Amino acid sequence: MERKVIVTARSFGKTDSLAKDLLEKNGFEVIKLVDGEESLRSQTEREIVDADAVIAGLEEFDAPLIASAKKLKVISRYGVGYDKVDLAAAKEAGVAVTITPGANGDSVADLAVTLMLGVARNISYMDATLKAGESKRPSGLEMCGKTLGVIGAGRIGKGVAKRCKGFDMDVLLYDAYYQDQEFADSIGAKFVDLDTLIKESDFITIHANLNESTRNMFSTAQFEAMKDTAVIVNTARGGIIDEEALYVALKEGKIYGAGLDVSVTEPASASPLCELPNCILTPHAGAATREASSKMSLMAAQNVLDVIIGGSCKFTV
Repeated sequence: MERKVIVTARSFGKTDSLAKDLLEKNGFEVIKLVDGEESLRSQTEREIVDADAVIAGLEEFDAPLIASAKKLKVISRYGVGYDKVDLAAAKEAGVAVTITPGANGDSVADLAVTLMLGVARNISYMDATLKAGESKRPSGLEMCGKTLGVIGAGRIGKGVAKRCKGFDMDVLLYDAYYQDQEFADSIGAKFVDLDTLIKESDFITIHANLNESTRNMFSTAQFEAMKDTAVIVNTARGGIIDEEALYVALKEGKIYGAGLDVSVTEPASASPLCELPNCILTPHAGAATREASSKMSLMAAQNVLDVIIGGSCKFTV
């Protein structure tokens, strides 16, 4: 009997058909849902009732939605964040929740460094003013030889650290859960406490999960403690930075600039941060590369097969 998997992740299979082919080869009907005249939530509510699996994007999978799925065995998250999935409800319903760690690591690390450079050299501002008929060259910052602070020294944080060693940067690492001293030694970095990292870093990049201990990790006190020439970048999750406090810090010159790929409300097109020339905003596009799309699609599909056919998946959260 053919099984059914619904896909809400927007870029699933966008680069190639390898993931879709893998599922179909193993007896799955693949139904891709697209936000349009009918909302994605409405489509999901209808299709999930008899679905065996979901390959999920950034949408919310709350308790009522999970409870309505009578055959569901797995929610395969397309990415590493799972804060939008009600894990307690999934556990109660016997639904595995899986992630795709490492698949988008290079893509997100690349974007984090891109945002640092873009903010430091005022790229977006110069581009916008030039296209508006003006020629402005604001004085920027160099990254070379500066101090980088990495919050969350997992796969992506390590990737950013390694890239920035190419700029001859001193690297400070902070991780609340695990300190990989071997990695730190290999690139000449050192683990420090969060307060030290905040005070000493010229560039700060965030790669932590969003939870109660990290929510508003950066607020007024932290911005006050940062250098007034510091740049902060967040490619992890919205909510780790208090956006109202960030707005004030940027507006008053408490810090030099910010680059956010994530925000509390996405997309951030209505955010007051859009008004500021020293803040670059991107629409949660860290994984938006051809390579990451292919790897994440294939891994998310394999996770479905591992749970339903194999009985377990090593990337279950």
